[in-house]
Amino acid sequence: MNISQVAEKTGLSSKAIRFYEEKGLITPPNRSLNGYRTYNSRNIEELTLLRQARLVGFTLEECKELLALFHNADRRSADVKARTLEKVADIDKHIAELTQMRERLMELVALCPGDSGADCPIIDSFTGCCRHGKEASY
Repeated sequence: MNISQVAEKTGLSSKAIRFYEEKGLITPPNRSLNGYRTYNSRNIEELTLLRQARLVGFTLEECKELLALFHNADRRSADVKARTLEKVADIDKHIAELTQMRERLMELVALCPGDSGADCPIIDSFTGCCRHGKEASY
C-alpha cells in the first residue's frame, strides 16, 4: 500500500505519516525497488493507534509508550488501563486550570464598563496598576 492509500485509510495526511516515521514511532515501511514506501497492515494499525490516541490528547511521548504496549505480546490490559487513567487525571487537572482561568476572566469582564472610555480594569489588573498611578485592587 502506498502513502496516499494509507493516508486515506487512516485519516492522516501524508505529511503526518512521514513525521511519525521520521520520529521513529512506526515500524519503518518497506521500500520498493524504485524507493517508494510500501506500508503493511502493521503500519496501518500503528498509524491508526497514533491517530486515535492523539485525538484524545495523548502526547507523542505517551503515544510512544502506547505503541510499546501495542508491540508487547506480554502486555497486560491493566497497564494500558492505568496509562489511560493517568491521561484522564491529566485532562481533569487541565480542565480545572482552564475553569479557574475562565472564572478569573469573567470576573474581570464584569468589572469592565466596556464603554468608549480608556479606563479598563482588565488592563489594570494585567499590569498590576491603574491609570491613576495607584495599584489595582482587582
